[in-house]
Amino acid sequence: MLKFSQTDRDILNPIDQFSRARKVKLYLVGGALRDLILGRAKDNPDFDFCLKSGALKFGAALARKLKCAYILLDEEHAACRLAKKINQKLYTFDFSDFRAGTLEKDLLHRDFTINSMALELKEIFSGGDLEPQLIDPYAGKADLQAKRIKATAAGSFKEDPLRILRAFSFSCALGFSLDKETLRLAKKEKDRVGAVSSERIREELFKILDTSEAYASLVSLDKLKILEIIFPEIKPMRRIGQGPYHHLDVWQHTLETLKQFELILKDVKKNPEISAYLQEELAGFRKRSSLLKLACILHDVGKPKALRREKGKIIFHGHERVGLGLTRLISRRLKLSNEECRALERIVLWHLRPGYLSDNPHPTARAIFRYFRDTGEDALSVLLLSLADQRATKGPLTTALSRVRHEKTVKTLIAKLLKSKEEKKIEYFLNGNDLMRKFKLSPSPLIGKLLADLQEAQAIGRIKNKNAAWKLAAKLLASVKTRK
Repeated sequence: MLKFSQTDRDILNPIDQFSRARKVKLYLVGGALRDLILGRAKDNPDFDFCLKSGALKFGAALARKLKCAYILLDEEHAACRLAKKINQKLYTFDFSDFRAGTLEKDLLHRDFTINSMALELKEIFSGGDLEPQLIDPYAGKADLQAKRIKATAAGSFKEDPLRILRAFSFSCALGFSLDKETLRLAKKEKDRVGAVSSERIREELFKILDTSEAYASLVSLDKLKILEIIFPEIKPMRRIGQGPYHHLDVWQHTLETLKQFELILKDVKKNPEISAYLQEELAGFRKRSSLLKLACILHDVGKPKALRREKGKIIFHGHERVGLGLTRLISRRLKLSNEECRALERIVLWHLRPGYLSDNPHPTARAIFRYFRDTGEDALSVLLLSLADQRATKGPLTTALSRVRHEKTVKTLIAKLLKSKEEKKIEYFLNGNDLMRKFKLSPSPLIGKLLADLQEAQAIGRIKNKNAAWKLAAKLLASVKTRK
C-alpha cells in the first residue's frame, strides 16, 4: 500500500487546509512521490507542488500563515520556496504555476519520467492506498521499477541543460542506469552545459561527489566529454606520461586516485572519529568527504604547466604550487565558500608532504610538527588523499618497500593525529604580548615568526619551561638583528 507516514501527513496537513480554504487545487509532484514509491527517506525533506496559476501569491500568503521563510525562486516562471525547521529538520516546500495549460502538459516539462508523477494533495488524507490516485502519464512508476533514468521529453535537455548532470546525479544516488535514448540526447546537447550558471553546476556536481559511485559517474561524464566542459583544465592532463614511477598518464592517474579514495572511504567507515570528520558539512549540505573527492580530481591539475624534461626524464617540479593557483581559480568559478576554498587549496598544496615524510624511515619530531602545523584542520584530508594517490601509482620503479613505508607513515600520522585530539591542548610558555613587553617590540610579522619557532621548540621538547623559552626567544631575536 502506498501511503505517507503520519509525520509527513502532519507536516502537510496545514498546507492542505490552507489550499482547501482558498479553493485551490494543489498537486504534489516530483521527488516526494518518487521517494515514497522507493521507500527512500531524506535527511532534509522537500516537497514540490504545482497549481494552475497564482503560485507566488499563494506561497507568500502560506508563508505568513505558517510563519516561515519565503524565497522567490523564479518570478518569470512563478516559482517560490518556503523553508521551515520542524523537529530539527529543515523542510522546504516549492510552489510553481503549471508550465502549460494542463497538469499533464506541465508534467511533460519535468526532467525525468520518475519525477513526472503527481497526486492531488487532498488524496493524502483520504486514508486509503494512494497508488490508484497517482497521476502517471509518462510511466514514471514503471521506470522506477526498472531502475531507469529516462528523459520525459526529447527537448528536456534543451529546456534546461543542467538536467544532463542531474541524470548522472540521480543515477548515482538511486543506483539506476541511464536509458539509451537519454544518453544519446545528453551527448547531443552536452555543449549547452557551458551556459549553465556555476552555482547550479556546483550543486549537481556535489550531489555526485556525495555518493559512493562518484568515480563511475565521472568516468561516464568524461567519456561523453561533458566533464571537461565543467573543468577545461582536464584537457591538458590527457595523454601526458609521467615516467617509470607511474603506470598511467596524468588524467587517468587522477581518476584512479578518486577510485582508490572511494575504496579507502569504505574502510574508514569502521573508525567513528574519521567518519565524523569526513561527514562534517563545510557549507550548506556539502560534506568534507565530497570536497576531498574534488581534491582527488584537482591534486595534479598543475602538472601540465609544470612539465619539464631534464636529461631524458619527465619531471613536474613545483606542480603542487601551480596546482594551488589553478585550484584557487576553479574554487572561485564554482563559488565555493571561503572555508571550502581554503581547505581545497591547502590539500592540493601539501598533498606531496606525506610522501616526503615517508622517504625517511623515521621522520623527525620537527618534520612531523611542521606537517601538522602547515596542514592544520586539513591534516587528515591530506593524509587520506596521499594514501589514495600512492595506491594509484604502480609504475615499475614504485617498489613494494616504498609502498609499505608510505602506508606505515600515513597510518602512524593518522594515529598520532587522532590521539592528539584526545589530549589536553598544549599551553605555550609565551605569547605575542609577552614578547612585545619583554623586548619592547611593536606588532609585526617578526612576532609571528618568533612565536612559530618557540612553539615548534616546545612541541618537539627542545625547551621544557618558561625560563628556557625566554632564553631561546632572546637568542632568536639576536640572530635576527645580526642578519640585519
